[in-house]
Formats: sequence, C-alpha cells, structure tokens
Amino acid sequence: MRSGTSPLPSRRPRAPRRAAAVLITLLLSLTALAPAAQAAPEPAPDAAPAAAAPVKLGYFTNWAGYGRNHHLKDLITSGTAAKLTHINYAFGNVTGGRCAIGDAYADHDRAYTAEQSVDGRADTWDQPLRGNFNQLRKLKERYPHLKVLWSFGGWTWSGGFTEAAADPEGFARSCRDLVEDPRWADVFDGIDLDWEYPNACGLRCDSSGPQAFATMMRAMRGAFGNDLVTAAITADASDGGKLDATDYGAAAQYTDWYNVMTYDFFGAWDADGPTAPHSPLTSYEGIPAAGFNADAAVRKLTEQGIPAEKLLLGIGFYGRGWAGVTSGEPGSAATGPAPATYESGIEDYKVLKTACPVTGIVAGTAYAHCGDQWWSYDTPDTIAGKMAYAKERGLGGAFFWETSGDTADGELIAAIDRGLQ
Repeated sequence: MRSGTSPLPSRRPRAPRRAAAVLITLLLSLTALAPAAQAAPEPAPDAAPAAAAPVKLGYFTNWAGYGRNHHLKDLITSGTAAKLTHINYAFGNVTGGRCAIGDAYADHDRAYTAEQSVDGRADTWDQPLRGNFNQLRKLKERYPHLKVLWSFGGWTWSGGFTEAAADPEGFARSCRDLVEDPRWADVFDGIDLDWEYPNACGLRCDSSGPQAFATMMRAMRGAFGNDLVTAAITADASDGGKLDATDYGAAAQYTDWYNVMTYDFFGAWDADGPTAPHSPLTSYEGIPAAGFNADAAVRKLTEQGIPAEKLLLGIGFYGRGWAGVTSGEPGSAATGPAPATYESGIEDYKVLKTACPVTGIVAGTAYAHCGDQWWSYDTPDTIAGKMAYAKERGLGGAFFWETSGDTADGELIAAIDRGLQ
C-alpha cells in the first residue's frame, strides 16, 4: 500500500438487517456509557505543580563525639534521623586553595564501641573505614531516605576560600576527589560550602570581588554534576551589608539551595549589650541594627531573583546570653557574656529550657531573664511560628545548627517536622 492511500473496502456480504440493528443499538449504548469510562480531565494550564517535599536539614559536627559525647546513634534514639531529610556533616577544611580532611580521627579512624554504634556492632581494628563516616553509612542503610552532604569551611576554616577563589576549578576538583574518595564515596550525596564570608569579613576578611562566589559555585556544579551542591550564606540584610557584598543571585543557578544563617544576629560579643534576640524573625521597635532579621534577609534574597524554594530558614538549637543584666526586657545593658557549659555566651537549648526558662517573646523568638542573666533562644512554640512563615513565603524548608543542642527526645526537630507538614 502506498503512503497516503487507504485500503480498498473488503468484499464481504452484508449482515442481515436485524443483526445490523442490534449492532447499531449496541454501539449507541456504548457511546452513552463512554463519558464514565474516560480518563480524568487534564488540569487547567495554570494549575500549580505539586510542591516538592520540604527540606529538613540538620548539621552534625565532627567534634560532637568528644566533650559532648554526642554520636550519630543519638539521632536514632531521639527520633531525629526519621524526621530529617538531609544531614550536613561539618566540617571539612579549606586550606591551600583545596578541600582537606577536617579531623581524620573523628572522620574516618575512630573505633566505635557497640554501645556507641548505630547498628550496635563494634568496629574492628582491621575494617577499612571507621569513625563518623562509617556511622553515617550505617545510618543511611537504616534510613534510606537520608541524604548526607559534606560541609566545608565554617567560621574557623573560611580563610582558605580566598586562595580557593583564585583557582576555582582546581578547588572544585580537589573537593570532588575528596568527597568521592572510594573509601567513602557511598556516604556522601554532595557538598556544602560554608564560606564566611565572600567579599566581606568574618574571622578573616576576603576581597575576591562580588562575582567570586558565583564563579566558585559554577565550578562546583561542573565538578559534581547532578550531586547536591549547596551553600550556607549570610543573613545580613543591612544596607551595604554582607548580602550586598556578593552576587548571591548569580550563584543561585548553580546551587540546589542556600542555608540562610538566620541566627547569630546579636550576641555577647557586644559585651555591654544591649540585649537582643540572636534569631529574630522580624524587626521590632528598638532592634539594635536594621536589616538584622530573618524576614529582611529572605526579602532581599528573593528581590535579587533567587527563587524562594531555594532558600532554607535557619534555626539555632542554642541560645546566646549576657550577664550583669538588670532588666528582663530586650535592650538592657550588660557587663559581658553569660557563663555556659562549653563557651561563655552560648548554651544548648536542652540546658536553657530548665536552667533559664522563657519569660517573654519578641520578634518571633523567645527570651529569658534569670538572676542577672538574659538569654534568647527558640522553643517548639517559636519554631512553629517560624515554620508557618517558611510555608507562607514558599521557602524550600528549614535547617538547624546543630544536632547536639536538642533534647534527648528531639523536641526541636519534632517542631520543625510538624511545622513543615
């Protein structure tokens, strides 16, 4: 048969008229029933696509197993692992313009006892991988939904990013080679960069220029392909502040999301005060610095063209506090940082909830006045409000610093989980 022609009709005898009538009646009946059998109508062209599952990410630190005696197994007993979608393992070092191991003993050498181990089995002297990396592997086997990123930098190790910015492709290759080392390649699903701060000052100052960060993230995306590539970024939305110093909008196309560090706005590094909540959701009358709040950061980042779903709201599982305070309201003078377990001026939520209970709420977060001390921290109730904000603004989810600060039964991660449902 030639293309475009129809076959000739078959030379078959006609059906009897009665049979033809029956056939016509049957066809009409089927036609009448047809609408009920049809597939459901297509959604309207302007119907919104189904929302992606929110990210619920927690940092786990490689030093937690020392003085804090906090291990990955604790994420199981507290219920945290079942509620998280992602873990950022902190930190790898950035030195000499390259990614490097942060703590070899904690990362891949420490032998875990059966009591400390995720699966209840002790490490042996001759197994090829031990330490936190092996515990992360076991955790992922038990919770296959979990994704793990290796986070590099942080406050202490961000000085190396300046040298890395001079050779972003070489830096990215070094990170990929380390993250994908055959000994632990199955442990990690991507990389997170915590540069504090590009083209601005943290512990050290950087002057690589406003496009250095975007160039670095482009190199990271090229090296890591379809693996996760994320970054923790400043929330300083003041005029001429850290968010204005770097083109985070240009870099966003290369990242899966940003962890916006919407905490540590205020603290006892200003020893004489005034007291102020370290993680305000919004501004308030008397706030010590304009633009130092989560809402201002989110608005500035979205105004720079970054999709809201690429922003995660940051929650601190700790409080910051002053001593020498006479007033219970925010804005009081002080004489220095409040005493604490590990470092003056900063304390875990699990300690503060009973040691210095909440006495008030300001700008969406809690504060507490006990004796001559003043602390601010988030609680399950204030986290509920912040998660409602994240959903209202269409954010991609939330993250927190860090797992050891929560209670043994995971009060704070449970609040994040409920709030993002």
